[in-house]
Formats: sequence, structure tokens, C-alpha cells
Amino acid sequence: MNAVQTYRYLQPSALRAAGLDLQTCGGPAANPRFFAGFLTAPAASAAGLLAVAEVARTRYHQPVNPASLDPVVTGSRGRLRFESFSGCCGVYARMDVLPAGLDGEISGHGTTNVDVNPPLREALARVGGIEPLHVAVGPDDLTVSTMDGSVVERKVPLPGRWLRGFAEVHVLTAGFEPRAEITAAEAAAFLRRLPAATDRSVLWAVPAGRTLRLTSRPVPGAVCLAGAGRLAALRGVLRHARTLRVYGPAVRAGSPAVPSTWELDTGALRVSLTLSPEPYRGFSGEGAALAALAGDDVVDDAELVGALLDWDPAVDVAALADAAALPDERVRAALAQLGTAGRVGYDVADGAYFHRVMPYDAGRAERDNPRLVGARALVERGAVERDGETATVRTDAETYRVRRHPDGAYSCSCRWWARHRGQRGPCRHALAVSMVAAPVGAPS
Repeated sequence: MNAVQTYRYLQPSALRAAGLDLQTCGGPAANPRFFAGFLTAPAASAAGLLAVAEVARTRYHQPVNPASLDPVVTGSRGRLRFESFSGCCGVYARMDVLPAGLDGEISGHGTTNVDVNPPLREALARVGGIEPLHVAVGPDDLTVSTMDGSVVERKVPLPGRWLRGFAEVHVLTAGFEPRAEITAAEAAAFLRRLPAATDRSVLWAVPAGRTLRLTSRPVPGAVCLAGAGRLAALRGVLRHARTLRVYGPAVRAGSPAVPSTWELDTGALRVSLTLSPEPYRGFSGEGAALAALAGDDVVDDAELVGALLDWDPAVDVAALADAAALPDERVRAALAQLGTAGRVGYDVADGAYFHRVMPYDAGRAERDNPRLVGARALVERGAVERDGETATVRTDAETYRVRRHPDGAYSCSCRWWARHRGQRGPCRHALAVSMVAAPVGAPS
């Protein structure tokens, strides 16, 4: 189901004689200016913004007409972040403009959408050379008076999948570790060796000396590369990059397909693509965030931690724990909960959360998740009977057995678990059992 948000732009985004003028909507004030200054790497920045916009308008699985979704921009201390999801929600793109890439002052903070229209894409594609590029993100020197004057109004359908995608990606990437780093020259050679864009097989990239080699099976240290053609958006940034870094969870022989992050670093900015485990799988259905959404015991913690969040580019968990008088574990659980409402994201390069505020109803991710809705209904009906590490869940038609394993994961006798074996998050029966389990930080 789509949530249609109405965005008001002062005028279309454009590349003008004075520089790049990115029109934004909303934020702490009407049409705020998050940043005014120069980008020190103009060509790389233009290529990076084009990559993020290209992902936003692409459906990699069952391609159809281009999507019409505007990237999200967050301004914070010394950092600009541009984020988007593909139309199929299987690719998450982000460009982080670092302090070295900014010659100006972040004069505000907040999160909003950026209008990247076809004329702007064409103008960005022509950016080159070393001349300075000025950026005004959300000019505040014009006033919105009516909807038919200088204001450009656009109705942009923001699928509920985007919110669920943001909720899932931060949980998944928080478990990533750096797996490989190669030079831009080696990265170019590696990308040239990848299968065609139409190839949707699941491959694995393994560090091999100064480069990466592809294999069809997972081994320790490998990184999953599902639908290699989905990395195409990085090619425009490659000539500006110094290194390619790859991140992913730990795998072993026989591991199922997992997500991964591929990041180009130019020194002034980082452009990354996070790929879902398989081309047909969108992040919105992965189920990684269900545990955070189900945790009623962390809601109060999340409210406290959310009130303490600042706009630093990286969230300091230890400092938050001291300020909130909570253990680190409970702060991380609270951040996971906040991420389900789009209030934080995760940066694999920094190994830290970052603050943003998405233009969504805070409770929407929970209400729109059918497994979570079903689990809450089971708890309310008293359908869960616990017996140590096992539980019985009774529905109108069936009775299911749920077991909690030593690693904290659950298994169930239902068809959902038999089909996915825990790879798409817990089933509604396991979720219901977790809801009546001990709270975070309490003895099991």
C-alpha cells in the first residue's frame, strides 16, 4: 500500500550558473537550508547523486517503467547524506558527503526529500573538470505563499515498502563487518568481469590477493553478490574512487544467501549500494526488524533515547548509555526500535548509527507488518502457552510448537518456518512467543 505524501518545492532543482540548487521540502522549517557552500569534489558528487537517483528510479526485479521517487537527504554536523531504495526495494543506495567534501557550513539539520528531476539529471551528467560546485540545499530566501505561484507541488507516492526497507536495512547492516578492500583499478577490473545485468544468479566474492574472485559457493570470508548487475549504478562513480570496500555478515560453507554492502570511497564522499540476498527479494520483507518492533519492553527506552539523540554524524552508544542511565545493550535495543520508524540509520563504514527523521507516521512500520499484527492478535487471545524453552501456540485451525534455541533464535512447526528456515525473520507464532518472553536485559 502506498502512502501519498504531498511535497512542496519552491521551484524545480537545477544546475544554475551559481551552482547546484537542490530543492527540498519540509524539515524543521518550511523549505529549510541544510547547507550552503561548495562541494570540493564536484564531478564525483554529481556522479554520486546521479547513482542514488538512478537507483530510486530503477526496478531491478521484473523491470517496468521507471519509478518516480525522490531521494531522501539528511543534513547533520559536517555531513550530508542522500538515500534511496530501488523501485523493487532490493537495492539501498546512499551517498555520504564527508567533511572533506564540504566547503561551507551545515547551518541546519533535518531530513527531507530532494527533487532530482530529468533536467537536473541531464545537467549533473555534464558536470566535469575541477571548477567549484556550489550547493544550496533548500534555499530560505523565497517564501511559499500559494500553491499556484512560485511553489511547485508534487504528489510523490512513497510506498510503505520504503519505510519497512529503511527499518530492515539498519538492523541487517548493523551486523556487517569489513570483508575486503581493493583499489579502484582492481575494482574496475572486477566489475568488468561480472555477469550481464540479466544474470540473477547468487555468487560469492572472495578476497584473493589484491582483488576479488567469484565463486558459486560460500566459504568463510566470502561476501554474497546476488544479481551482480545491480552494482551497475557504481560505475559512474568508479573513476573518482580510491578504494572499493565490501561489507557483509560472517558466512561459512553452506550458508544461505545474505545481504552485502559495496562502497566506493573517493576521500571526499562515499557511495554505497546494499544488495538484498536475492534479486527477487526486497528488503521490506526480510523480517530482520520484527524483533525490535515486537519488543514492547524497549518502547520506553526508545522514547528516552530518541529524546537524547543529537545530529552528530555518528551516534555514540556509550555516551547515550551514560546520559540515559541505561546499559549499552538496552541502548542498542532502543536504537533498533527507533530505526523501525526511520529515526536512525546505520553506517557500515563508521560502524555506528546516525540520526535522521523520516516523513512517516512513527507507528506505520508496525501496523503495516502482517506478521506482527498476527502475532499481537495471538498474544491478545491468550494463544501462547510457554513451557521453558518451548511453547504451544493455538490458532482456530492448528496448534504449533515453537522452540527457543540457545542462540536466542526460534524455530516453529508451521509451514512458514519450514519454507524459510529463519532466513526471512520469525513467523507470527515465534513472534508471539517472544512477546511473552523476558524483557531485554532480564534473565531468561
